[in-house]
Amino acid sequence: MTLQQFVNRVFLIDIIKGMALTLKMMFRHAVTRQYPDEVRDPIPSFRGRHAFVRDQKTGKEKCIMCMKCSQICPSQCIHIEKGKREDGKMYLAKFEIESLRCIFCGYCVEVCPVCALDLTEEHRYSSYTREECLFTRERLLSNWDSLAAKWKEDTYFNKFWRPDGIDSSKMPKAKRELAPIPLRVAAAPPAEIATAKPAAEAKPEETAQPAPPAEKPAAEEKGKETAQ
Repeated sequence: MTLQQFVNRVFLIDIIKGMALTLKMMFRHAVTRQYPDEVRDPIPSFRGRHAFVRDQKTGKEKCIMCMKCSQICPSQCIHIEKGKREDGKMYLAKFEIESLRCIFCGYCVEVCPVCALDLTEEHRYSSYTREECLFTRERLLSNWDSLAAKWKEDTYFNKFWRPDGIDSSKMPKAKRELAPIPLRVAAAPPAEIATAKPAAEAKPEETAQPAPPAEKPAAEEKGKETAQ
């Protein structure tokens, strides 16, 4: 045992330092967030509630029924069923996610070739029944609409759709070309507004000019000359 260790043990130096630190922090402002009054915003791409990305063109889900998400899921919480129409085309008959079994690993989001799935940043959700924790196709689309309504920015992009460190040239075309998804309806460009000007805003030279006065008949002019 060294002399310094002996002094620290005899005079309780370490305990005194700890009590001094405690006394110092007692008179400082608390740094703990008082939840739920103070809610911390989650970091981007936080793995929260599941959602189906709504296609901007069709208004429906973008799922192509490739089954990759259900095959790679470690907890096997994704259930997909295909249906067949009378014309022979396949359609998505059932898509369910058991959120109580999910481990939120994000594999389903990474493997999806069309970026149809999303683990949103919404983390404050709960229910009193197990049925409400079963996310059907309609519930997944509703979760996306809820995210779009609460998202502070005009666009959204999840980093798990195109993870860093992975060569994007080896990804499917839909993942390579995917741009941030707009969540707000954009206003019409100025060029379009200029081409569609209302009649009230037309320039004076563009308005209809009054017709010139009609010329007087030749007989009337001749009578005036005779009178003079």
